[in-house]
Amino acid sequence: MTNIYLTLSILDGAFAICRLDAGARLPEWAMAGDFFSITRTPDEISIMCAQDEAPEGIRCERDWRCFRVEGPLDFSLTGILNSLTAPLAAAGVSIFAISTYDTDYLLVEEKDLERTIETLVAAGHIIA
Repeated sequence: MTNIYLTLSILDGAFAICRLDAGARLPEWAMAGDFFSITRTPDEISIMCAQDEAPEGIRCERDWRCFRVEGPLDFSLTGILNSLTAPLAAAGVSIFAISTYDTDYLLVEEKDLERTIETLVAAGHIIA
């Protein structure tokens, strides 16, 4: 397998990852801001949004930072997420991944931000 080296940028601000019951209506706060992701399954609704938008009193994990893989990435590429997650797993860093049509996003807890940067750079990636 060929080594994959990616350029990533760190988005400004902190993010929250929230969970709602599967039958819940989508709240307005979930769609506020420039960057959010909503996934509905038969079991749940997961919402990733700017931390300031997530209200108190809901099931929510706060203080996540987000890396954006500079793209767009072609659908024929393989191993993109693995090139990021394998070294982070070896370093003990938990991640939350989001993929879009053009690229991938990787969220890590704020407390792991510096270790994530060090690990990804050591693996050959560039943090712009």
